[in-house]
Order: sequence, then C-alpha cells, then structure tokens
Amino acid sequence: MITYLLTIYENEKLYEGKPEEEMAQLMGEYDAFTESIKKSGNYVGGEALQPVATATTVRVRDGKRLTTDGPFAETKEQLGGFYLVKAKNLDEAIAIASRIPGAKAGSVEVRPCVDFSQQG
Repeated sequence: MITYLLTIYENEKLYEGKPEEEMAQLMGEYDAFTESIKKSGNYVGGEALQPVATATTVRVRDGKRLTTDGPFAETKEQLGGFYLVKAKNLDEAIAIASRIPGAKAGSVEVRPCVDFSQQG
C-alpha cells in the first residue's frame, strides 16, 4: 500500500452566506465519506483547515525569520483540508479523491508520500 496525500482546494467565498441546511448537508457528505474510507481501511488521517485569513507563511532568508499573514500564494482556490490515505496504487487514490465532496466545487490534488523506510 502507498500513502497518498489528498489536498482539497476550494474557493472559500463559495461557502460564505450559504444556508445552514446546505452546509449541514455538505458536512454530512464529508462525515459519510470519511466513515466509508475508515471502514475500507484506506484512512490514515485528515483535517479541515481554518480559513486562509488565519494562515501565516514563514520564510528564513539569510538566517532571519520572515513571516507574512496569509497563504503562500494568492489563488481563487485555497487549501481547505486534507486526507492522508493508503491505496494500492494511483488509480485507487484517484477513485478515493473523486468521492471527496469538495471535488464537486473545487479540486483535489493527489500526491504520493515518500516512503523513507524503503531507503537504505
């Protein structure tokens, strides 16, 4: 099994002002998805992130720490959360990613993790 990071990018503004019922339905979809990948044995971990307004970006240049408010890059879609899953191969990881509710309005990046245990 290979470990994949599934990062969910969405436009936060799409959720501003959404009726409470729609947000509850979306959260229910996430709960059902998370439960399904836990039962299938693919789930390793995952979290939802606070809005980008809470982000701080850190850089070290010439030994000095520089911090800026906000995300690394300004884009229409922001990193909203992630799942860490185990999958047999990229096809299975993509199939799992396509079931994430956020994929319907945003995008999900699928990226394999480095397995350092295989290096000598």
